[in-house]
Amino acid sequence: MILRKSMSLLGIGSAQIDLILPKEIYHPGESIHGYFLIKGGTIKQQMKRVECDLVMFDYVKGTEMVIDTTMILSSRDIAAEEVNEIPFYFQLPAFPSAKGMDYQFKTRLTFDKGMASKDSDLIQII
Repeated sequence: MILRKSMSLLGIGSAQIDLILPKEIYHPGESIHGYFLIKGGTIKQQMKRVECDLVMFDYVKGTEMVIDTTMILSSRDIAAEEVNEIPFYFQLPAFPSAKGMDYQFKTRLTFDKGMASKDSDLIQII
């Protein structure tokens, strides 16, 4: 048991998060409804928060910018091998998209102790 706790603190066998979206192509100003799929690891862990950033990558200028962030605070436990869904809603800004831009949701599940679980999902805004 001590070995499993130590390994989960290093991120091995810890709970995982995955943002599930209904599609990959969106329009400026569109509402996105999906969910965070959280799968428990090998031991019980206490979830601290879920953060999800919409990030814009400008390959022409070589820059990266966080457009908006959504956060869910929670202090609930995730049992070993438990599966949960947390609803996700995001309103895209009504800005025109330009060529040479990529958009990505970067998601982090942070625990009371241990390494954060991360996920990224590319979307297109046309």
